[in-house]
Amino acid sequence: MYTGKRVILGSQSPRRKQLLEQAGIPFEVKVVDTAETFPADMHIKDIPVHIARQKALAVAPLCQADDIIITADTVVVLDNAIIGKPKDRDDAIRILSALSGREHRVITGVIIRRNGEEDAFSKETAVHFKPLTTEQITYYVDNFKPYDKAGAYAIQEWIGAVGIDRIDGCFYNVMGLPVSNVVEKL
Repeated sequence: MYTGKRVILGSQSPRRKQLLEQAGIPFEVKVVDTAETFPADMHIKDIPVHIARQKALAVAPLCQADDIIITADTVVVLDNAIIGKPKDRDDAIRILSALSGREHRVITGVIIRRNGEEDAFSKETAVHFKPLTTEQITYYVDNFKPYDKAGAYAIQEWIGAVGIDRIDGCFYNVMGLPVSNVVEKL
């Protein structure tokens, strides 16, 4: 159980909240809407750390100097292109159809700020989907509505149980926070 300085989670993600709770880390949530922008020439692996840093800097003015601020951003990468959150039902179906039968990468960037100093890192996990039928994809989209999820899926939901046959890396990273690494850094 964590008993250090006050922890501020700079995220509205229910999954990140759940993971910190599971790890026994008491925290408060403070969020500032932040544009998730990055330089066009930035290497893909650096993008989630860059966006997490923007979130941490936006939240910092709401915190006390000795608070520990944790922010994160997760991207799904297929064929060296970032797959964002789906715009609507058709886009979610298109994204999942593209992931079907293929391997993609999930990269989560994390920033831990304390006393004006920053610990920045990222974690990468390879995820392989079995070939999915159109019926499986539409069932998932219609019943789970994954419109707020990068890559149009959540590994801990139905589609992960029936559609993902292997991962290489941290399961919790795919959920949005490599929590064991965060605990270690705290």
